[in-house]
Amino acid sequence: MAQRTAQLLPATEELLRQFGGRLRMARLRRRLTAKQVAERAGMAPMTLRSLERGGSGVTLGAYAAVMQVLGIEMDFTLLGKQDQMGRELQDSRLTTRTQAARQVRSSSVPSAQLFAPTKPSDEKNWLQQSDFASAESLVGLIDLAESSLAKQS
Repeated sequence: MAQRTAQLLPATEELLRQFGGRLRMARLRRRLTAKQVAERAGMAPMTLRSLERGGSGVTLGAYAAVMQVLGIEMDFTLLGKQDQMGRELQDSRLTTRTQAARQVRSSSVPSAQLFAPTKPSDEKNWLQQSDFASAESLVGLIDLAESSLAKQS
């Protein structure tokens, strides 16, 4: 007896249906029959049919096998690549105000200066004292490089 899979939300089921549809379109664009792809992927045609309909009971390995047959297996590198929520959660745990205050005690900068709002005049001083490069200065470097290359030609 097959194991039960977790119930998916309707929006997730729709995403899976769309993905299956895109795989079907990729197969049709390559003028491959369902039987050919199923054989090459090592599955039954019924499994491929379920996969192309976005079946949630189809294993990820079966999806990968079909993608490999179609030559688009490198698309797996895009899955989960942009983890916006995970990044926000991670960033929220990195440095809290109390941790920053502890770090300041060991440094020479008073905490009042660290958390003080910046003023436009402070920004200029900060830019001059740091190794920060503004967008304008980078554009200026590119313009200089282009003009020197033009002179050499």
